Amino acid sequence: MIARGPATVLIVDDEPAVADAFASELEDEYIVTTAYSGREALDKLDASVDVVLLDRRMPDISGDQVLDHVRDRRLNCRVAMVTAVDPDFDIIEMPFDDYVIKPVDPDELVATIQRLDTTATYEEHFQEYYALAAKHAVLSANKSDAELTESEQFRRLEDRLEAVRHELDRAIERFDDEDFATAFRDIDGQPIHPIER
Repeated sequence: MIARGPATVLIVDDEPAVADAFASELEDEYIVTTAYSGREALDKLDASVDVVLLDRRMPDISGDQVLDHVRDRRLNCRVAMVTAVDPDFDIIEMPFDDYVIKPVDPDELVATIQRLDTTATYEEHFQEYYALAAKHAVLSANKSDAELTESEQFRRLEDRLEAVRHELDRAIERFDDEDFATAFRDIDGQPIHPIER
């Protein structure tokens, strides 16, 4: 897997001054694009976008509708609602990844993007690891030790499996303690350990 460059962030807010202020805080670390309406956001949303900072209350197309469009199109991006709308129980059904209430200081904005990008990286590595582990398991169960030892393809599979495992470990290390606890906590509040380390 090729190392990822800086995340591409789309900032969507119908107040241009707010969107531009967010952009100026982030442009040194990320590739930043702004949209000043829901309609403009829909025009700019494509596979290159990694993180969307999305205002909920916009006059033409609401942030909620933009979010639905992102999920309907199965775009592989993270969405943080960044809004002055206080959360209510309606957010339970909304498919966003984070909810940040304005006003937002620059450090919180950067921390939100880092957390979402780290989670996305982890999931990409985990999906690859799972697929490789499944292939390894089925071959191990159905081939003799001699066949496995002689197979150059199987050795490459094992090497890639080990490399992805290390990538997963590195991704996990990027979580701080609070992020890790939040990301890997089950419904009973007990930590989930997705990989035995």
